[in-house]
Amino acid sequence: MDIQLKRGLLDVCVLAAIKNEDSYGYKIIKDLGPCVELSESTLYTILKRLETAGMLTVRSAEHGGRLRKYYHITKAGLSRIEEFKTEWREVMSIYRFVMEEDTRNDQA
Repeated sequence: MDIQLKRGLLDVCVLAAIKNEDSYGYKIIKDLGPCVELSESTLYTILKRLETAGMLTVRSAEHGGRLRKYYHITKAGLSRIEEFKTEWREVMSIYRFVMEEDTRNDQA
């Protein structure tokens, strides 16, 4: 898969994982587990990039005697998810065209 496409998909997956409630690194990895495998280093790179882009904010809170970073999606992050949905419709349209072309060639 194209690295830029995968990067964009992972960004949106992380945003979607925190869309409904604030979350922290380990839980985000666990929540994304059924659809994508992420290492901690990859996740934290994504989280830093999204924070820098203003798509999420970070707060620290004590949990079990340690500080834990919690991530919160911003309006810009929610907007990015909506943009992705629109873009994905176009991608799916292209995919269907390519698949139909394969089917037509197989029948010829």
